[in-house]
Amino acid sequence: MAWRSHEGWVMMTSKSKWVWVLVGALAGGMLASGLFLSGLTAGAVLTQAARAGLLPEQAVQWLPSVDQVWTYESAPPEGADALFRPFWQAWDIVHQEFVDQPVDDVAMMRGAIRGALDALGDPHTAYMDPETYVQANIPLQGSYEGIGAWVDTNAEYLTIVSPMPGSPAEKVGLQPGDEVVAVDGEDMTGIDANLVIRRVLGPAGTKVRLTIRREREPDLFDVEIVRAEIDVPSIQSRMLDDELGYIQLFSFSGETAGDLRSAIRAQKQQGMQALILDLRGNGGGFLHTAIDVASEFIPAGTVVIERFGDGSEQTYAANGKGMATDLPLVVLVDEGSASASEIVAGAIQDYERGLLIGETTFGKGSVQNWVPLDGDEGAVRVTVARWYTPSGRQIQDIGLEPDILVEVDPMSLDPGEDPQLAAAESALREILRGSSLEGS
Repeated sequence: MAWRSHEGWVMMTSKSKWVWVLVGALAGGMLASGLFLSGLTAGAVLTQAARAGLLPEQAVQWLPSVDQVWTYESAPPEGADALFRPFWQAWDIVHQEFVDQPVDDVAMMRGAIRGALDALGDPHTAYMDPETYVQANIPLQGSYEGIGAWVDTNAEYLTIVSPMPGSPAEKVGLQPGDEVVAVDGEDMTGIDANLVIRRVLGPAGTKVRLTIRREREPDLFDVEIVRAEIDVPSIQSRMLDDELGYIQLFSFSGETAGDLRSAIRAQKQQGMQALILDLRGNGGGFLHTAIDVASEFIPAGTVVIERFGDGSEQTYAANGKGMATDLPLVVLVDEGSASASEIVAGAIQDYERGLLIGETTFGKGSVQNWVPLDGDEGAVRVTVARWYTPSGRQIQDIGLEPDILVEVDPMSLDPGEDPQLAAAESALREILRGSSLEGS
């Protein structure tokens, strides 16, 4: 294993890609579309994946606490009669001439909203029908029945971002990047990803057959998955030896910051001298949780900046209460690290508080608001801002490049083998021995 220096550190192995199995939203996320900072959404695993974006602090409550989400009083804008005359002409023509009568007015209304938002050209601004809205509001710390995976709804097919640890999706070997091209034999080409999600979700104990397209695999293949009740975990932690602590965050839920703080306290009492923070596959979560998590490692200063369409900015700073602001730190990241994960990793990288090891992150750099519509007709998810790291980097569709690149092939790994974690341990031991890791 050779180290070589360029701007950061790069460690290459002979294996091309490895993915740590963890819970990954939305992202989401990203399996996840909504609920937080443009990443993967949570809790709703295989539910709105693509996580349209971290909800701001005012909107961290879940259904049925709709009063905690923005609402708007609406009235037709000036000039609307003339503007919408062609629309109502088309509406009347369909009602009078369409061959299959009666037409479904509710479906047409929802289709009109969906089409209007699609016309904006932003994949994260979208209409959520009532069923999708309810699914997407499954709490981050809750449970649901399904296969246990974070997914991305913005690709041509529903795409696996990361299976959850111990989930049915993990047990059958689903991997990040896997595309669901059919469900129970039915072709999903051209089918809205949210409809595909509904087909995948189902009662615990029932089976679903997914047809998968995987990069570098010449043929499609089927996996049969027995659905289960999925509990969405917050973190797991352990001491790797007498000096190195390890904490893995599965999401940025309402419980995560407190659980992280408790884990850091416990590991310090056990003699922890350096820490590995594992954000691989973590698709994101609440914005306020991301700030609290980053604050454990950054003593002061800006954590993230939101920039809005009118040119205004909102800056979020570290809270000054961190318990690990001086510990040697490595953050593990991969293509499933999105949204809130990227906020934390980006701030740590900008302040040079720790090394990022692994693979380039997902690249989710926008913020969405969710606004429920009257008559329980679902909600509009609208991009309201883009977020930037403390140094001003915008990572949308780019991601964060790790300081030490470790690419491995999951198909080439022995059971329990984790080259990225091994690289993190090696880097921290060098630091504890007094090495600056300046190339050799």
